[in-house]
Amino acid sequence: MAGITAAMVRELRDATSAGMMDCKKALTEANGDMQAAIDWLRKKGLSQAAKKSGRVAAEGLVAVAVDGKKAAMVEVNAETDFVARNDAFQQAVEDIAKVALTVGGDLEAVKAAKMPSGRTVADELTHLVATIGENMSLRRVEVLSVPSGVVASYVHGALRPGVGRIGVLAAIEAPSESEALLTLGRQIGMHVAATSPTALDVDSVDAAAVAHERKVLEDQARSSGKPEAIIEKMVEGRIRKFYEEVVLLEQVWVHDGESRVKEVVKKAGAKLVGFARYKLGEGIEKAETDFAAEVAAASGQKK
Repeated sequence: MAGITAAMVRELRDATSAGMMDCKKALTEANGDMQAAIDWLRKKGLSQAAKKSGRVAAEGLVAVAVDGKKAAMVEVNAETDFVARNDAFQQAVEDIAKVALTVGGDLEAVKAAKMPSGRTVADELTHLVATIGENMSLRRVEVLSVPSGVVASYVHGALRPGVGRIGVLAAIEAPSESEALLTLGRQIGMHVAATSPTALDVDSVDAAAVAHERKVLEDQARSSGKPEAIIEKMVEGRIRKFYEEVVLLEQVWVHDGESRVKEVVKKAGAKLVGFARYKLGEGIEKAETDFAAEVAAASGQKK
């Protein structure tokens, strides 16, 4: 067996960020072969990640990265809110958003892309799983761009610039980029964070959702016993109200409580062509747990 020196352990630790004892064991198992030791540590990390992969990860962080006419947004999940306060996790999520800005919005392509550490995004998360001890995953990626204008961003509940619990991107086409346009974009981001629209314009609303809403409204109106001609007008009025609730451009501007979003954008000489809103953990089913029972079980007591 080859002699394992302190210098070899340090070299492996610098290359992998693994613990000193793990590096020594990896080199021993690999008979001093550095690459084999790296592979051993990677496999160990994958093994640890596999043990945790079945656990629900609904916490974590949302991050944005912006470069003028282009911006990216990612959601990276972990099991607990404690991880979101971890500097290494925050930095990783921030770096993943920057990777997405370069690579694009394809989730698998982002996972396969290289991080500043030299590891792929997928391997970086595996490394964090092994280091921090919680299941983690890159859940989704969004990239927006415009030929002329800006893609602005807004992050609500930011723990550091561009990293928080709710993220919004707003793609605005205009003849040129300006500070006023960026301000408008941030204001739109704040509006979207508060109102949660589901579509940009009326034509983008899911047809099935409109049909369902219309059927419910028709049934409600008919129960009033009014004539069909009146019912039709009632339903059309309520459908307009429905659009005002779910369509971004039709919503009332939260910043003044009077104007429509489409009016504000038109007045600025711009065109809102896209938006994206990520709220951390939305749509993930969280298991209901009895915290007191968990603590009791962990301490060997009965509740």
